[in-house]
Amino acid sequence: MALAVDPLFFYALSIGRNGAPCLYMDGGLAAIVTVLRTSVDAIHLCHLWLQFRLAYVSRESLVVGCGNLVWDARAIASHYVRSLKGFWFDAFVILPVPQAVFWLLVPKLIREEQIKLIMTILLLIFLFQFLPKVYHCICLMKRMQKVTGYIFGTIWWGFGLNLIAYFIASHVAGGCWYVLAIQRVASCLKQSCESRPNCDLSLACSEEVCYQFLLRAGTIGNPCVGNTTHTVRKPMCLDVNGAFNYGIYKWALPVISSNSLSVKILYPIFWGLMTLSTFGNDLEPTSHWLEVIFSICIVLSGLMLFTLLIGNIQVFLHAVMAKKRKMQLRCRDMEWWMRRRQLPSRLRQRVRHYERQRWATMGGEDEIELIKDLPEGLRRDIKRYLCLDLIKKVPLFHNLDDLILDNICDRVKPLVFSKDEKIIREGDPVQRMVFIVRGRIRSSQTLSKGMVATSVLEPGGFLGDELLSWCLRRPFIDRLPASSATFACIESTEAFGLDANHLRYITDHFRYKFANERLKRTARYYSSNWRTWAAVNIQFAWRRYRMRTRGPVIPVTESGGTDRRLLQYAAMFMSIRPHDHLE
Repeated sequence: MALAVDPLFFYALSIGRNGAPCLYMDGGLAAIVTVLRTSVDAIHLCHLWLQFRLAYVSRESLVVGCGNLVWDARAIASHYVRSLKGFWFDAFVILPVPQAVFWLLVPKLIREEQIKLIMTILLLIFLFQFLPKVYHCICLMKRMQKVTGYIFGTIWWGFGLNLIAYFIASHVAGGCWYVLAIQRVASCLKQSCESRPNCDLSLACSEEVCYQFLLRAGTIGNPCVGNTTHTVRKPMCLDVNGAFNYGIYKWALPVISSNSLSVKILYPIFWGLMTLSTFGNDLEPTSHWLEVIFSICIVLSGLMLFTLLIGNIQVFLHAVMAKKRKMQLRCRDMEWWMRRRQLPSRLRQRVRHYERQRWATMGGEDEIELIKDLPEGLRRDIKRYLCLDLIKKVPLFHNLDDLILDNICDRVKPLVFSKDEKIIREGDPVQRMVFIVRGRIRSSQTLSKGMVATSVLEPGGFLGDELLSWCLRRPFIDRLPASSATFACIESTEAFGLDANHLRYITDHFRYKFANERLKRTARYYSSNWRTWAAVNIQFAWRRYRMRTRGPVIPVTESGGTDRRLLQYAAMFMSIRPHDHLE
C-alpha cells in the first residue's frame, strides 16, 4: 500500500486550466495523498513497536539445533536498535519527507519558478526513499517466507502478488514520466519566451497552492489559471503537433493540462504498463541526456520485471493447470496404449470410466504418497482424522479399543472401483479385506451346477472375512485363503482396504480382542458367506417343513419330484459351511 501511495505525490503538480502556461500544486490531491501516506506510516509504526517486543533467535545458539529464543525485553530492544536492517532502516522508510517537501518547499520553489529544481528534488526523493522502501518490503516478505514457508498460502494469492507488483512498477514509471514531462514543458516555455523580445512570462500561477476540485471551470479569478482574467490562447508548448520535439513525453501534454484527476492518474499508469510490457519498443527519445537515461531504465526494468514477475505468474498458472495437464497426458497415453493393443470397446469404456472416477475422487493424487514422509505421530493423527469415522461405520469394529482403531487407521488405504468391476473372483486368494464406504457390491456364490446364491453388500459391509479366520488360525498357514464368492460392483464404489499382512499384524498384537464370542457373532452376522450359508439352510428347512405338513402345492410326477429333491439336497450339502477361528 505504501508503494502505491508514494507515486501519487507526482500528480499534485499540474499546468493551469484553460491552457494557461502556469504551474501550481493541487492542494486537494496533495492533502488526500498526505493523509493516505500518514495512515500507512502509522500502521508501520505499529510494526516498528512490535519489533521491540518480538523475541529473536540468538546467533550464538545456532551452532547446534535450531537456536534459542531470547525473551529478555532489554536484550530484544538492544538487538533491534543495533541491527543494520532493524530500527534505523524501519524508521528511515517512514520519514515524512514527501509530506514536508510538498507542503513546505514546493510552494516556495513554484513562487521562485525553480521548476527544474522541483523535479530534481522529487526524483531524489524517489531514489533515496522509495527504492529503499521497495527493498524493505522485499526483506519483510522474505522474513515471512522464512518463518512460514510461504508468503500467501494459495497459488492465486501468489499470482495476485506478482500482478500487483507489476502494476505498481507501471504506476511508478508513469509517475516519473509525468514529472519529467512537466519539466520538458517548462523548458519549452522558457525557450519560446527567450526567442521573443520583451517576453515577461511567469510560470507560477497567481497562487502556488490551489484546490482545483472546489472551483468550477468558469470561475473568474481562478487561482489555478494564470494572472489574467481573460481567456488565454493555448500556447504552442502545450500542443502535441507543435514544433518542439518532446520525444517520449509527446503524449503526456494532454495529461498534464487535463482537468480530470482520473485521467492524470490512469493514463500514466497505462503508459507505464504498455511501455514495460513492450520493453520500450515504442519509445523514440530525443538526444536529451535525462530522457535517454530514463528510456534505458524503462527498457531494463521491463526486461527484469517481465523475467521475474511474469515468469512467476507463468509458474503459478502452470501449477494451477498441472493436475489437469497430468490427467490429460495420462488419458492420452492410455488411449494410445489401448489402440496399440487393440483392446475391445467394452474394455476401453471401463478404463475410461475408472480414470474419470479416480480423478473425481482423488483429484489425481495418491493420498498415501503425500503423507508417507511425514513423522509417524503426525501421519497417524492425519489418517485417524480421515478414516476413523469411516471405520466406525463398520459394525465389525464397533466394540474395538481406540488403540486398535488407531492401528487400523494407520494401515488402511483408500480404494476406488468402477461399475461392473470384479473386485475378487471365487477361488482366488484373498489379498485384503475391503470395507465399503459408498456404493453397492453384489456377491455371487456357486452352490451347485446351475444354482448361484447372490446377495448385495451395502455401505458398512465388508468382504474378505476369510482373512480374519486365516490370521487367527493356529497353527498358522502361510497360504492365503481362497475366496468363497465373486464380488462385483453394482455401481461406482469407494472403499478402504486392509492388506493381509497388516491384518495379521493387528490380530497378532491384539489377539485378546479378536478371540472372543461377541466379535465372532458380529462377524458371522455381517459376513456375506455366513449369510449365504444360513439363507440356503433356512430355505431348504422351510421347504421340507412345508412339504411334510401341507404337501406339494403343484402335483408333480414321481420321477420329477425325486429329481428336484435330489437337486435341492445336493445344493444344500454342496453349500460349504464357513469356519471360524474359534471352532
